[in-house]
Amino acid sequence: MEKTITLFHGSSRIIAEPVFGIGRKNNDFGLGFYCTESDELAKEWAVSALNDGYSNRYTLDTEFLNVLSLNRSDFTILNWVAVLVEHRLFSIKTPVARRAKQYLIDNFGVNVNAYDLIVGYRADDSYFDYAEAFLNNGITVDQLARAMKLGKLGEQIVLKSKFAFSKLKYEGFEIAQKDAYFVLRQERDDEAKRMYMGILEEETDGLYIQDIMRGGIANDDPRIPRNISE
Repeated sequence: MEKTITLFHGSSRIIAEPVFGIGRKNNDFGLGFYCTESDELAKEWAVSALNDGYSNRYTLDTEFLNVLSLNRSDFTILNWVAVLVEHRLFSIKTPVARRAKQYLIDNFGVNVNAYDLIVGYRADDSYFDYAEAFLNNGITVDQLARAMKLGKLGEQIVLKSKFAFSKLKYEGFEIAQKDAYFVLRQERDDEAKRMYMGILEEETDGLYIQDIMRGGIANDDPRIPRNISE
C-alpha cells in the first residue's frame, strides 16, 4: 500500500468530518468508517432507487498504520467469512449453520479490532447471499471462492482506530446521480447472480462446511482457497 492513498465514501450526505466511534456495529468488519479506492463504486453505493447520493473524497496517510489485508495470500476465503459471520446478522436456518458459525469464528477468526485499517471484500447483497449459502451447507468452499470473484462487486477499506481517523483528510465531494449509478449497481449485482446460478448447476465433490467441521480442517489446509484478490 502506498504511503498516501485516496479514498471515497458513498453516502446519502456530505461527510466532511468522519467521527470515530459512531455507526453500525453490524457492518462487515464491525464499527468503522467504510471506504473504497474506487470513486465509481462509492457512487454506486451512495445512491438509492429514489435519491441521489454523494461520493465523499479523502486522502489517508497510511504511514505507521497497522494494516490488515484479508485478501493477501496468507489468509483464506474462510478468514473473510469468519469475520463476516462474527459481525453481520445471518439467517441461521439449520443446526449445521449454528455450529458452523462458531466453528468458523474459533478456527478462522481474525481480531480486526487489533488493526488501524482493514482491506477486504464488501458484502453486497450477492456476496452476503454466497456466504450465507456456505454457512447453511448449500455450496462448497471452492464454489464460494469462485463466487467471490463474480461481478467485481468491490473491495473496501475500513478505518478502525482513532489513530487512523486522525490521518484522514477531507478533499471534497461529487454528486452521484441515481439515474446513472443505481442502474449500474443493479446491473453489476444481476450479472453476479446470473453467473452464480451457473456455478450452482455444476457438479461438485468439494468441501462443504459440514465436511470442514467433521474433518477438523484448519486454516493451513491446502484445500481451503487462498488469496481471493484478482
